Amino acid sequence: MPEDRGVDRRDPRDQDRRDGDRRGVDRSGPDDRGDLPGGYRRDAPDYVPGGFRRGDIDVRSYEDVRRARREFNENGRVIIREPGRVIVRDDDRYFLRHDETERFRLLDRDARIERRGRDTVTIIDRPGGIQVFTVVDDDGRLLRRTRRGPDGREVVLIDNSYAGPPRSIEQDVVVLPPPDIRIPRERYVVEAEQADEGAIYEALTAPPVAPVERRYTLDQVRYSPTLRARMRSVDIDTITFDTGSWQVTPDQARRLATIAAAINQAIRNNPQEVFLIEGYTDAVGSDVDNLSLSDRRAQSVAEVLTRDFKVPPENLTTQGYGEQSLKVNTQGPSRENRRVTVRRITPLIQQQPSQAQPPR
Repeated sequence: MPEDRGVDRRDPRDQDRRDGDRRGVDRSGPDDRGDLPGGYRRDAPDYVPGGFRRGDIDVRSYEDVRRARREFNENGRVIIREPGRVIVRDDDRYFLRHDETERFRLLDRDARIERRGRDTVTIIDRPGGIQVFTVVDDDGRLLRRTRRGPDGREVVLIDNSYAGPPRSIEQDVVVLPPPDIRIPRERYVVEAEQADEGAIYEALTAPPVAPVERRYTLDQVRYSPTLRARMRSVDIDTITFDTGSWQVTPDQARRLATIAAAINQAIRNNPQEVFLIEGYTDAVGSDVDNLSLSDRRAQSVAEVLTRDFKVPPENLTTQGYGEQSLKVNTQGPSRENRRVTVRRITPLIQQQPSQAQPPR
């Protein structure tokens, strides 16, 4: 463990207020102390309105991440806060929640941030008079993401609060029987380097491979492997990463063109499509380091898809899974395991059961 990971006794709200003042953030609204939906307290040493400090996006290297990391003990759980991320250790399991608006602020430095009661709203302006709204609660948990057109009509892309009050991360784990895969393995997990554009598009627009019996929240999808397994995926093996890095090099970024074309075509056909970009690491290093690093890799690829290929950022979401699902079964260094995967999750978070039919 890094030596500088002691408890930080400074009040992070002070820094957040300074960041907000510089950016014109509206800090009006209730300022009472008490329990937050995720179980944190407003008087806890790691409390930040909106969950995350705005200045955290300036982290450049993983050493910066380690130096800024702070650890707290709360109700028997270990809470690890680092720039743009919170990692919760519960028994032997780790769960990560990231700043849902960081990617948007990196892509658009003019993004507006408003405080509305206990919620924080990030607004970005897209070409053609389109606005995208991302709403998070006081704990940094995504509540909803909507797109408003020039005519004022609003489309809900992600509603992460429809199932009721926020639960703890652990309560969002859904355990389902593994799906019965009745299609060839190469169509279920498509290797981008070996597949043509048609195979990639098919995988990214296909219905679930097994019936989806109800609608799920985005958090449930993120933290439930057997639920995500109901959707096909594309393993973007054209993109790998250096050890300890989340940077996508320019030559590798160009290899995302086919993936981007398939996603853009799917969104043109259905503007409400949502795709999950998943990040992974090899098995070298600690669980905390790998979870954080993989999450940054997923976000990095999502940024490239938008910046270089005009994929609408609101149709993407990201999550890191550390060394879960190793592609090459080795405990040593492996570039093949330092990768990202993309899958369509629209049927899991939006569609009704009758619309989610397995392939024949």
